[in-house]
Amino acid sequence: MSKVVRVKYERGVLRLLEPVDLREGEEIRVRIERSVRERLRDLIGYTGRV
Repeated sequence: MSKVVRVKYERGVLRLLEPVDLREGEEIRVRIERSVRERLRDLIGYTGRV
């Protein structure tokens, strides 16, 4: 099964923003992608109007 879910990184932990169907203790692979807005901000610098 493959599914894309949104998460938020807080205090060193990735917190899911929607439910997932996983068994307790199940290990999964995670791919981290930044939003387009965040990538643009990193490329041109934060100006507050990206």
